[in-house]
Amino acid sequence: MRKILMSLLLLASLTSGCAQNYYNVPTEQIASKIKVLGIAPFFVDADSDIKHPQKDQLISMIADINQNNQALLGRKLKATGNFYAVTATDGEPRQLFTSLLYRREKREDATLLYNKYFWKNEELRSYIQRNNLDAVMLVTVSGIVKKETLYSSNLLTKLEGDYNFLTITAQILDADGTTLWEYPNFRRRLLSYYPLVNIQYADFSESDANLSGRTEVKFKNLDGIRRALEKKSKDWLLRETQEPEAYSKQFDEMVSLIKYDGANDGKTAAPIISKPQSAPAPATKPTETAKTPTVQLPQVVVPSPAQAVVAPVETSVPPSDEIVPATGSTR
Repeated sequence: MRKILMSLLLLASLTSGCAQNYYNVPTEQIASKIKVLGIAPFFVDADSDIKHPQKDQLISMIADINQNNQALLGRKLKATGNFYAVTATDGEPRQLFTSLLYRREKREDATLLYNKYFWKNEELRSYIQRNNLDAVMLVTVSGIVKKETLYSSNLLTKLEGDYNFLTITAQILDADGTTLWEYPNFRRRLLSYYPLVNIQYADFSESDANLSGRTEVKFKNLDGIRRALEKKSKDWLLRETQEPEAYSKQFDEMVSLIKYDGANDGKTAAPIISKPQSAPAPATKPTETAKTPTVQLPQVVVPSPAQAVVAPVETSVPPSDEIVPATGSTR
């Protein structure tokens, strides 16, 4: 019985380990291990499930848009403060992808469907050393077909089916081929993984116009896909920014899984030095209340009624140029 129980526990741990990807390095170790991080040109996996009828033109368009967003990811990673330097490396994306790729594997882990990539160790080591990096981030746009439910604009009609999406995956690897980090990431309990863009849609308008109970699934045209990928995100005040919403959402998710805030733990803040004053007033004790200085009044002698003179009375008023010290910090 004990052997059976141990076998079940071992099987459960192996299954959990596969889904959780425990071989990745903790974020605090990534921050200490990687000083110079390189971002390779974004790849487009042309052999993945991209079913668009104008596939070649779509891949070429995605490659151009990818190139425009490589620097954006670099800025977001640099802003974490985890790395001494973040640099974009050069190279022709298609040739580099072909030279580095070992194999692709379609995975479904913890209900998440994505393409996982494996790379050639020697070629990867040579690329990292040639660019003087500690590690490199490889970002790949690929196609997947997955079951999804789409709704009409009025949310009254829906259609469940298999739709074609473009997705982003990313990995950070060192010169030994060790996967230090990857996206999608399974370290946190609440998993989320969003597609980059859906390249298909359900034509509810046509079925409504023709009073048809059958809704066609169609591919978006290239201009529509481009507009979806280049649509700018908005800030909290609904002002348009310079960042494309589709890519920015992916990059923010990646950075949130990489950023390590413990790098500054234990460091004391630099002392604040104030400008010296010419004649600082002595500070009173915290338990004492600052007293207003008074003027000593001479004794007044009251004369006889015949000689009565009204004597001036002096009040307790501090000199106008005296500064009463504060009893505590004003900061």
